[in-house]
Amino acid sequence: MARGTQHIRKRPRADAQRVAKKRGRRKANTQESQLFFERLRGGAKWVFVFLALVFGLGFVLFGVGSGSSGIGDILQNQFNFGGGSTSIGDLQRKTREHPKDAAAWRDLGSRLATDSRTDEAIAAWERYTALRPKDDTGLRQLAGLLTTRAQDLQYEAQLASYQAQAATGTPFQPAATTPFGKAFADPNSLQDPVSQAVANLANQKASEAYSKLSDVQTKAVATYRQLIKLDPTDPTLQIQLADASLNSGDQKTAIAAYRKFLKLAPDDPLVPAVKKQLKQLTTPASQPTSTG
Repeated sequence: MARGTQHIRKRPRADAQRVAKKRGRRKANTQESQLFFERLRGGAKWVFVFLALVFGLGFVLFGVGSGSSGIGDILQNQFNFGGGSTSIGDLQRKTREHPKDAAAWRDLGSRLATDSRTDEAIAAWERYTALRPKDDTGLRQLAGLLTTRAQDLQYEAQLASYQAQAATGTPFQPAATTPFGKAFADPNSLQDPVSQAVANLANQKASEAYSKLSDVQTKAVATYRQLIKLDPTDPTLQIQLADASLNSGDQKTAIAAYRKFLKLAPDDPLVPAVKKQLKQLTTPASQPTSTG
């Protein structure tokens, strides 16, 4: 009994020692974890500093978060670094400094055409073709721009004419029986002044557009003539010359070009349409019969 009692009394002491050892190990682990996280926190601080530095350099060098490409734009604008296209301002300055540099006018014309600045592009290509009158590529570029511009001007002129007609037939002022209408009424005019002002403005726009259209069409015809001198066997150029001449009101040149096209390309799919057009142009208008 004494030995059993002694054994029973020793067990709580042993358990207490084991518990103390576990607590010691747990405390040590906790201290090690705290030291680990402190070291990790200290290292992360430098990581954040590094990331901030990288982001800052990226913002400056590559334009991250901005609307430009950062230093790339600067290098490109200053040194044309990386093969990027030169700005329009630089090209214009180059043509001013070297007005006989055909390549500068060519580059400027191409860039302006890309930016849909057609009138300026036409002027640049005109300067280029004046310096290089036998350059087939330059003349074709100019002819294409002139044709496109003629189409745009014809649309603008027709639209302005329609607006003028619509304004003429649409009164904008209030009823003449109202006090406000009486104040604006013009007893000597059959049209209210507001509608007349709108119609006048539209007619002015139409007149300006038609004037520009005539000039552009004349230049297109001259350009196609130059191209045909360089390559008189190209049937496509004959069709283009005929169309441009017809649009400018020069039926004689159009007829000659259409006939030349038929000789150069008798099997072309456009032959039936060209023959029909020729028939319309060469058939005399029906004369009114006289009575009496």
